[in-house]
Amino acid sequence: MKIIILGAVLVCASCRVVDTDWAAYGGGKDSRHYSELTQIDTNNVTRLGVAWTYHCGDADSNTQIQVNGLEYGGVFYGVSPQLKLFALDAATGRALWTFDPRNQFFSLNVCRGLTMYRDGDSVHLFYGAGSRLFCVDAQSGKAVETFGKGGWIDLHEGLDRPAGDQYMAMTSPGIVYKDMIIVGDRVEEETPAAPGDIRAFDVHSGLRRWIFHTIPHPGEAGYETWDDTSAYHYAGGVNTWAGFSLDEERGILFAPTGSASYDFYGGNRTGNDLYANCVLALDAATGKRIWHFQTVHHDLWDRDLPAAPVLVTLHKEGKSIDAIAQITKSGFVFLFDRQTGQPVYPVTETPVPAVSELPGEKLSPTQPVPAFPPFARQHAPIQGYHNGFFEPPSREGTVIFPGFDGGGEWGGPSFDPGTGILYVNANEMAWILTMVDVKTTPASTYLEAGKQLYAANCMSCHGPQLQGGGNYPSLQQVPYTLDSFVHVVTTGRRMMPGFPGLSAEDKEALASYILKDKNLQRHRYTPGSQLSAFDKMRYTSTGYIKYLDKNGLPGIPPPWGTLTALDLNAGRIVWQDTLGDYPGIHSGTENYGGSVVTAGGVLFIAATRDHKIRAFNKRTGRLLWSADLPACGFATPTVYSIKGKEYVVIACGGGKLKMPSGDSYVAFALP
Repeated sequence: MKIIILGAVLVCASCRVVDTDWAAYGGGKDSRHYSELTQIDTNNVTRLGVAWTYHCGDADSNTQIQVNGLEYGGVFYGVSPQLKLFALDAATGRALWTFDPRNQFFSLNVCRGLTMYRDGDSVHLFYGAGSRLFCVDAQSGKAVETFGKGGWIDLHEGLDRPAGDQYMAMTSPGIVYKDMIIVGDRVEEETPAAPGDIRAFDVHSGLRRWIFHTIPHPGEAGYETWDDTSAYHYAGGVNTWAGFSLDEERGILFAPTGSASYDFYGGNRTGNDLYANCVLALDAATGKRIWHFQTVHHDLWDRDLPAAPVLVTLHKEGKSIDAIAQITKSGFVFLFDRQTGQPVYPVTETPVPAVSELPGEKLSPTQPVPAFPPFARQHAPIQGYHNGFFEPPSREGTVIFPGFDGGGEWGGPSFDPGTGILYVNANEMAWILTMVDVKTTPASTYLEAGKQLYAANCMSCHGPQLQGGGNYPSLQQVPYTLDSFVHVVTTGRRMMPGFPGLSAEDKEALASYILKDKNLQRHRYTPGSQLSAFDKMRYTSTGYIKYLDKNGLPGIPPPWGTLTALDLNAGRIVWQDTLGDYPGIHSGTENYGGSVVTAGGVLFIAATRDHKIRAFNKRTGRLLWSADLPACGFATPTVYSIKGKEYVVIACGGGKLKMPSGDSYVAFALP
């Protein structure tokens, strides 16, 4: 049988059946999460059943799978909870091969996807495990020995300033342009932190082809927005952790960036801090800046841009506009002309609170507010705390709403090019941000040092009493030996960054406090790690604290999770409904992972804490179908067809929101 390869579509010449692949993260480099398939439609979606289930076999009590798997040429590619790359027969789920990177030393980070490079009959897969970018042959499942150091490169290398052993990890995958793999990474959100520079590497050799400094160096545009002219030596963050989109025809790369470190106090990084919290448009061939737009000036609220911008074409006032749509954690949608960066809908610099109670802080007097209607509520006044959309962090506690993990998150939206409708799932949760002074009194014992090290490095996630908060676990009962604790602190694990810059003595002092080792606590302490003046933390937070009621439910009126359809042409909300349920409450739940919209009229999404996958009528928002999953599907579905049969695959890894972990990928299809 003759098979003709046409981009991402396989045509069987003898039977005339068209197979449609899902060969890029999010379905395409345009980040649309869109499938042209129509076999599953609004009339027959209720007949969906399980076609196959694949168990990775390596989950533990707190692992996750956030992967949007790829499918190409009848093979499905995914990543396991322990970061093993695997290939399956996409029609049956039968295992073909597994690549295990664990013979290399790496931190066990969260992986959200992988990148495919095709050159004739050769297909290579790129994905991140810890700070290493691996290149694997898609046919054999073996490392491509000619890439980097026998199949991988270390992302600490190839920066224009020493990164040493600072924490770096790839969560979202890179993107391929011609013969380059372009990557971002996750870095520490406190100080010290590595810079979030964007880099392109040769897909064959692993050699760096270009770099864009997200913290500008002298002579580069944006350098003047940092009051400290030496900031490029020390400042960290400003990283593209959420992935990229690409206008391949024009050669324009779009990158969403995060905030500068430290997230909640900027007294050591005063100024607007370009290119933090920006949509960046870069020349994909050279890395040169074309345009940028900063969505938050001098961010103090952890309002990283959470997902890649979506390539859209709008029809407005009789004109067609090739644009990008950027969702935000605050519920805003920004729309920009792809080539010029001009806002499609007006954006107004709006006065905001300009005074902080924390000495040394210097707030921006205005923030950009788009005219396009927000997809999430933005105000939830709570008595006893500082309230307001851009109210600065405070010692008394400031309400962060729609939340550190809301409105839009890393799953990203889906876009229907036929209707111009953008679909966004969002969280609406109130969190309380409380700042405290970092004590710097000399410590003489491991216990005294351990408490200070915990306050400076760990409390902002795990709370002042080691109680945990948000998606961060309690440390009050930690099942580690001293050696295993030091290993985790050095390398990191899942969403926890590593702290390799701490001295051996600092790590033991920290262990003495967290492990409650009374013998170790009595040891004499000699200060180890010496931080620069820039990196010394003056203030930190008491943790990511959700505002909950006495039953552990969100302490504000629902909805707590929503799904919204936005008409980008008309600038209006078409429909909105809750997404997910608590037992007996039609309230919506926190949700992680994105949706996929199809030409068949259906929108598929899992993402919720009630371990379901759902199908909605994309035009009306009516729920058409749902199915229980073996664990929460905190991931984006993959949609493809083989021999005319359409499949919907979701990774079921659980693990977030204190839900049980899982190890499976489940495929659904019509009988």
